[in-house]
Amino acid sequence: MQTWAAVFDWDGVIVDSSRQHEEAWHRLAAEEHRPLPPGFFQRSFGMKNDKVLTELLGWTEDTDELRCLSLRKESFFRESVRQQGVRLVPGAIAWLDSLHAAGIPCAVASSTPRENIDCALSALPSANRFGAVVTAEDVTHGKPHPEVFLTAAARLGVPPTVCVVFEDAQVGIAAARAAGMQVVAVATTHPADSPALAGADRIVAGFTELRLRDFESWRSAGARGGRVGDGF
Repeated sequence: MQTWAAVFDWDGVIVDSSRQHEEAWHRLAAEEHRPLPPGFFQRSFGMKNDKVLTELLGWTEDTDELRCLSLRKESFFRESVRQQGVRLVPGAIAWLDSLHAAGIPCAVASSTPRENIDCALSALPSANRFGAVVTAEDVTHGKPHPEVFLTAAARLGVPPTVCVVFEDAQVGIAAARAAGMQVVAVATTHPADSPALAGADRIVAGFTELRLRDFESWRSAGARGGRVGDGF
């Protein structure tokens, strides 16, 4: 009998798309003849484009311009995906398949635009493993606000307290904890000892080290803490 639900961030957790996103930002900056400050891309992980453009880049606060710039950046990203294909985070599909076989409902909860996720999902072998997909268009507030995770739980029909979030970014970890959910940090975009992952209940190197029985024992115990090497 299903006792919990899994909620996944998208970029950096299911798909390894950081190179294509960074390339898209550089193409947009070149087209707009605007600068990109050093290290901005790492700080942007998990954030909606409007916050990146206003808070990190300081390009504009005009609503119409923000929308146009965001759409243009994402069109560059999808163009890159169509040309280069989708790279998956190692072990992600096998982990999704094991959850599906055990009857654990799964959802995507991401700041990524729906068109980007749909573009990638169409090429994935486990696209039907997700009972809900919540994207940037479905929420008003981006991470670290918990809205995206609370919406995912509602669409799965489960209380937030039974959800485990899989995240790779600091703002996503903060959003999951604000939603009252357990959170496992996947050390794909940050190293396991990075302060960016310190707020997670558990830190793993990747999905390949997860074993469902051990993971469920940890989850049901409500354990907090533990890093790579402690084992599941």
